Amino acid sequence: MSSIFSRGKAFFLFASCILFSACSTSEQKTEPTAPTTPAPAVATSVKAEPAPTTSQAPALPAEPATAASVLAKKQVPILCYHQIREWTARDGKVGKDYIVKPADFKAQMKMLADSGYHTILPDQLQDYLTKGTPLPEKPIMLTFDDTKLDQYTVAKPELDKYGFKGVFFIMTVSIGRPNYMSKAQIKQLSDEGHVIGSHTYDHHNVKKYEAKDWVTQIEKPTKQLEAITGKPIEYFAYPFGLWRPEAIPELQQRGFKAAYILATKRDPNDPLFTIRRIIASGYWSTKGLYNSIQNSF
Repeated sequence: MSSIFSRGKAFFLFASCILFSACSTSEQKTEPTAPTTPAPAVATSVKAEPAPTTSQAPALPAEPATAASVLAKKQVPILCYHQIREWTARDGKVGKDYIVKPADFKAQMKMLADSGYHTILPDQLQDYLTKGTPLPEKPIMLTFDDTKLDQYTVAKPELDKYGFKGVFFIMTVSIGRPNYMSKAQIKQLSDEGHVIGSHTYDHHNVKKYEAKDWVTQIEKPTKQLEAITGKPIEYFAYPFGLWRPEAIPELQQRGFKAAYILATKRDPNDPLFTIRRIIASGYWSTKGLYNSIQNSF
């Protein structure tokens, strides 16, 4: 009896398995379900034909800057220094305007640092004016004209003290002469992150240029400075801050990106070639300089 019962139980289990398997097969055929992971063929298809995304769309070209867009930007304060030395009996009233005493210069640099100013260079200003690239908080540019030696011996150590960088506009006739910078000193300034710009051969007034003057005053000095620094010379400062509209295409043809005047108005058609600066007067106190920065730009 026990043997018969065992055989019956085994048969029942075998039949149940067959029935369960048949039911499972029937359910899979009539109600297929999606796989929990994508099949290889699907994955290959996705890789071969990716759906377009926003990041893959071609970027629209930036619109070129116009004179109006440049003029609409807030001006950046730019200071212009010449000589940094003590006054002498031979210095006239007008001459003292261009001569800042060393102690005054040191106090001015400390004031700028304490006031939170950050020096910028011409490429940064250019990107801000033409592309809207942000500048650091409280930007200011420090420029030095005429190649005077005291710009290297007095100004440079003060700039270094505060991590400031400057722009040195070089008059090439003076290079290596007594009381003027040497080629090695100019190259050192460039190597240390300061910018070297052109200030003509011998400070000849741009308003009086004739055809040959563009070679003598601009082309040859530019090549000389490029040979000294190993870098392109792309920025120009007009002697006396004087310019004329006819000079702008001449400078553009020779690879200049911008040019700097003094405190007169910018040209409404070419503001990049009439960027304003103010002379840091030898008569100003530190407070006077601060007020001039606030009121002039």
